[in-house]
Amino acid sequence: MTPSGGIAFALVVIGAAMITGDLVGLAAPLVLCAVFATLEVRDRAVTALAWSAGIVAPLALFLCIVWVGVVGRSPEEIAAGATGTRVAALAHVATVCTRLFLVALAIQLVLLHFACMTPLQFIRAMRAPSGLKRLLVLTLSWIDTILHAVDRSRTALITAGIIAPRLSVKNAAHGFILVQTVWLSVITIALGRLRDKWPAENTLARLDEALQAPPQPLRFADGAWLAAAIATAIVAKVA
Repeated sequence: MTPSGGIAFALVVIGAAMITGDLVGLAAPLVLCAVFATLEVRDRAVTALAWSAGIVAPLALFLCIVWVGVVGRSPEEIAAGATGTRVAALAHVATVCTRLFLVALAIQLVLLHFACMTPLQFIRAMRAPSGLKRLLVLTLSWIDTILHAVDRSRTALITAGIIAPRLSVKNAAHGFILVQTVWLSVITIALGRLRDKWPAENTLARLDEALQAPPQPLRFADGAWLAAAIATAIVAKVA
């Protein structure tokens, strides 16, 4: 499977999850993701499942408290003016959470399938305009820098006694200071790179040379998985 085929597969699966409105329709893309995980990702599929479940769990808890515990009926029942039941509210929460789980799972499965490639190799093998490839590489190059800015800002504020290293009331009261500090650090780093670092190192020209390799041609596996994803989207819509 090529990066272009993997991206197309993930987009179609996400689209299938978006167009269906109930758990029955979501079953089809779930089955497809399970098959893809078994054949293409194998042992690393557990990592994808755990990562996706970790994202969905806080939302599921919050929605259960709001819709099942407090409201006690689904949005459809509210719109229709019906009395409603907590079972319908639970079904609504399950649908929303399953949809988010599918989106996260599809993305994670594709990323794990190409875990053997570096981000630069992945972007270079994509079928996309050179401007988009350059933008993706430059954006990814900022991630580590932003994470370091977060760590430095947090350490500085802890040393100054403004926030605490663990959960506390002080953090809730002064959390906005951490956000402002991180934001200013990111802006400073971005301006420094745009104005000084990248022009001095001739980064854009060197990046164009690195991205000149032709994209990988689509393979049979790409067409097979994409066809399966389209068929799944149709089944999800009809169901």
